[in-house]
Amino acid sequence: MLPNNSFRIDYNPFLKEDGIYELTVQAKDETGNLSGANDYKVQFEVINRSTITEVVNYPNPFSTSTRFVFVLTGAEVPTEFKIQIMTVSGKIVREIMKEELGPIRIGRNITEYAWNGKDEFGDQLANGVYLYRVNTGINGSDIEKRTTAADSYFKKGWGKMYLMR
Repeated sequence: MLPNNSFRIDYNPFLKEDGIYELTVQAKDETGNLSGANDYKVQFEVINRSTITEVVNYPNPFSTSTRFVFVLTGAEVPTEFKIQIMTVSGKIVREIMKEELGPIRIGRNITEYAWNGKDEFGDQLANGVYLYRVNTGINGSDIEKRTTAADSYFKKGWGKMYLMR
């Protein structure tokens, strides 16, 4: 049940063509009163092939925990998803698997899982810079990386995170 004077519409169009679309909404009540003087408009992009943006940790730097933010397109969520966190010397200190991240969906994602800066044994890591990379796939095939402005923060697929306590 929704609060008084509100409603919800689930609209799931099948948009076969890639591109930028605009949804325009205007409503009125039973007596004909409009919901507002202006139409509600929202633009969105449809990308039907499977892609993923770089996975960014937020906040960065962090002191208590950080989550992972990314965008998926296509019709299927990854069957494989692993985040490897390592020291600058290359020692893997933590691997976060898909099952730990919480629900993943097509569209914008911010993981339910928040990494707390502890290694695979539960020991607190030292302050400093850590590197991470993400491996994703659908049924054994890599997912195409989608270019965004965040790419400038990554070098050859490697991201940096700063742990500060």
